[in-house]
Amino acid sequence: MLRSTVLAFAALVSLTSATPLIYDGRAPFNYTIEDLDNSVDPYLSVVKGTMNASHYTQLLGHALNATPLWSPNLWSPVEQSITISIDNTSIFVPGSGTPQNGFRRTDLIAQKDGNHTALNAIADVGTTVFHVSIMEELEKPLNMSHEYQIVWIEPNDGSHVFEIQLGSPFTIPTGTVPVSDARFLKIRNHALDLLFETPFTPHDWHNFAVQIDWTNLTLGIFYSTNREPLKAVTGLVENSSASPGAAGQGDYHFGVLKLPLADPNETASQQGDVVHFGIQEGDTEALTYSGIFIENITGGVSAGYGKTIAPIS
Repeated sequence: MLRSTVLAFAALVSLTSATPLIYDGRAPFNYTIEDLDNSVDPYLSVVKGTMNASHYTQLLGHALNATPLWSPNLWSPVEQSITISIDNTSIFVPGSGTPQNGFRRTDLIAQKDGNHTALNAIADVGTTVFHVSIMEELEKPLNMSHEYQIVWIEPNDGSHVFEIQLGSPFTIPTGTVPVSDARFLKIRNHALDLLFETPFTPHDWHNFAVQIDWTNLTLGIFYSTNREPLKAVTGLVENSSASPGAAGQGDYHFGVLKLPLADPNETASQQGDVVHFGIQEGDTEALTYSGIFIENITGGVSAGYGKTIAPIS
């Protein structure tokens, strides 16, 4: 617990943000693979396959600069990037449940003081903003014929308050894939309406911030690339199908969740059970992350370099 507190404090004081911080998920440089394997803050690392968490998630140290938005300059980075990968062992077994053979997945879940549920109770109230930056891993590319869910908030009912997707939507039967916008990052609301999409260009940090009004059930999206400050790319968007109150609160996930392709040799019931059935190739695939944190909108929305902009209204 002491090490968890020290790591969290070190990351907190270095964040170039001007608004109240609820959670800092940027990996400090003294965060180790042992911390990762033991779910030391800021990550719960249990959603994975049979290997240790550090088999699937790599801490990059100084090998790749994180998004520059939250560092004072290129020579003084305040976090290390993390690469989250899947392979054919990435079959998650939830509790004592059935193995999720249809998926290949590795998720990190935001946690604070060793408790992800307690974090939800303070992060998923009022109006809060969820930040994340994503870069393509060119040496371990995704298979854009599949659908990938890569960032989301998941309440207990298994729905997503919002999600960021890549690839081609899962369909029965599988259509012509990859679809024309498979290489676009897409943000969808709880009802899976498309709110914003942008090409997933290589070598670029794609910076997102999702504003969530948990009381009035609305969303707003901010976006930029690389060194460009965040700016609003949508207005307020309805998210009324999400549950209000505690039932709508959920864990903040970031990682790689690869849905299968429908297997024509399986029954209709099996084809519809994407969690447990379907076609997976078993390749090693990955995405790289940085700039993960949650803030309150008191004082505005952090846009980068210690500056704020007005919330979407």
